[in-house]
Amino acid sequence: MPLPALREELAIHDGPRLADGQPSWTLHDPVRNVFFRIDWQTFEVLSRWALGDAKAIAQSIAANTALRPSVDDVDAVAAFLAENQLLRPGEGSAAELASRLRRTRGSWARWLLHHYLFFRIPLVRPDAWLARWAARADVLYRPGFYKITAVALIAGLVMVYRDWERFATTLVDTLSWKGLAAYGLTLIAIKILHELGHGITAKRYGCRVPVMGVAFLVLWPVAYTDTNEVWKLADRRQRLAVAAAGVATELVVAAWATLAWSLLPEGAPKAAAFLLATTTWVVTITINASPFMRFDGYFLLSDWLDTPNLHARAFALARWDLRERLFALGESPPERFPRARHVGLIAFAWATWLYRLTLFLGIAVLVYHFFVKALGIALFAVEIGWFVVLPVWTEIKAWRQRWAAIRVRRRARVTAAVAAFAFVLVAVPWPAPVASTGVLRPAESYVVYAPEGAQVVALPATEGASVAAGEPLIRLASPALELRWRKALAAEESVRQQAAAAGVSAAQRANVPVLQQQLDTARADLAGIRAAAEKFLPPAPFAGRLRDVNPDLEPGVWVGRGERLATLVQEGGWRAEAYLDESALRRVRVGDGARFYADGREGPFVAMTVVAIDRDATRVLPSAMLATQFGGSITSREKQGQLFPENAVYRVLLVPSGDPGALRGHSWRGTVVIRAAWEAPALRFIRSALTVIWREAGF
Repeated sequence: MPLPALREELAIHDGPRLADGQPSWTLHDPVRNVFFRIDWQTFEVLSRWALGDAKAIAQSIAANTALRPSVDDVDAVAAFLAENQLLRPGEGSAAELASRLRRTRGSWARWLLHHYLFFRIPLVRPDAWLARWAARADVLYRPGFYKITAVALIAGLVMVYRDWERFATTLVDTLSWKGLAAYGLTLIAIKILHELGHGITAKRYGCRVPVMGVAFLVLWPVAYTDTNEVWKLADRRQRLAVAAAGVATELVVAAWATLAWSLLPEGAPKAAAFLLATTTWVVTITINASPFMRFDGYFLLSDWLDTPNLHARAFALARWDLRERLFALGESPPERFPRARHVGLIAFAWATWLYRLTLFLGIAVLVYHFFVKALGIALFAVEIGWFVVLPVWTEIKAWRQRWAAIRVRRRARVTAAVAAFAFVLVAVPWPAPVASTGVLRPAESYVVYAPEGAQVVALPATEGASVAAGEPLIRLASPALELRWRKALAAEESVRQQAAAAGVSAAQRANVPVLQQQLDTARADLAGIRAAAEKFLPPAPFAGRLRDVNPDLEPGVWVGRGERLATLVQEGGWRAEAYLDESALRRVRVGDGARFYADGREGPFVAMTVVAIDRDATRVLPSAMLATQFGGSITSREKQGQLFPENAVYRVLLVPSGDPGALRGHSWRGTVVIRAAWEAPALRFIRSALTVIWREAGF
């Protein structure tokens, strides 16, 4: 069967030598401005394509070169040419071309999906004026300019370091809506210069630059320049120069802008220099230099390794490596590389997958929040489906195609056993105790505070002494209160004497009601002072043992208002309080056993039992020692002297199953570990994910 003819407009350019030493060529399709790297054998086949017969081509190559191609090799080249539309359409091919066009366009839903994920808008055809500017920009490519720029960069960085506080303050001051708008305009200007760097450098090496415009990656605008013709350059250093031109342009702008910020006076030029410096450094390092997306860093790495289509080839190699590690199928790798390059490409593929997974998840979340909720949910699902689920499903389909070979491999059985074990670990319920910071304290305690500034008169009970109910805990004296008592007593006596004299004096009888009212007031004052005096002799509200007595207390010592003096602890009753979030509380029931481990002690634990669980969330933490800022485990924020939990937490009350031993008599912070219901580890994450989905899906 005769071979179809090649398209007349195709061109072949010399290419670089491949890794194995053989020459290569670049096949150029000028209609689509697409380039293909071909090896020696493919070049020889194309050179003899006019023979029109696969067998004749193979025989001619074998007779005139050291190559020994087969007819199948020639047919493989023909299939490659047909697949990439490099052959001249034959008679009756209109139907096939129309069918290919329909498959390429797909349905309207597929068209919408692809144009949401990525589309380009050509804006200008810059080839003519780039050619004019390439000659004028010659000074920017001279070694002297780069040396001066390096000096400017070093000087600028030194000056910024010496004035770092003002530089950082300026950065903080620009974090506003107005500042962000300025950053956006600066970024547009930087990206225009970036693309001009690519275009002018490509023109210096004789490449055509047909179009410049804006591409949208998941609706995010990215400037682009069509520099595909650099693939016809045989010198790898020239291709590297074109790929690095954008980053180099930004670095030059950043260097001079950094120096300008240090030298310019306050005003608009200094502010513009600051925006150029900060924006350029950040964008160049975080975006353009990354090889994990098809930006400048990717093309630089691809050219440096001399590996066109780096992502696709690394991904294919990593998928093959994954199948071999899981199933040991014995398939040949898609390409053979030196050992170091082989391992490096596989590691690069996995790093790219992880980077893209993180990036696309972040973009999906942003898309969800920036659109109307219903549309945001749909676009979020599209993102996850296309960038995460679809690649995984494609690999699973590849496994299904190899199922006959996989099922008989010993490595596959080992992989299945490991996968089953991992499934058991995450899907089968396991004992998982619940731990939280808790406080163990006596069930009843009474803290003695000084009601006012007073002097200690006597200490009826000392540290650790037993006190009966009603017995005084401490005796205090207040000279000010005693003075008020004497004045009130004198006033009461004076009014009483006047009331008694009114009975024998006709002139005073009219004042009897007033005097009686004054007498009642004086007696009320005395009663109030007597009640206040009782606070200076506090009785024990219950029988217990005195603990935490201030060691400085002794007769004659003065104490201030609100000063803590001692604590009365009721013996025989203890309890612990812990606070759990909703996910942990779901597994805890009344009657569950627990243990309390006191902080700072190496002694035994205290066995406990859950006796009560609050149904309402705790609004305010009762004890500061439970908060994370004071060593606890509950994240909280302080407001007006109170601690408010950041997340909903519920109080769980526990009691010791026996005597707390060495812990009795004091309050202790520690860790409460509750033997809660068993739970599968994966269930917790599934429940959390479903909770978020249910919450966010609500309208």
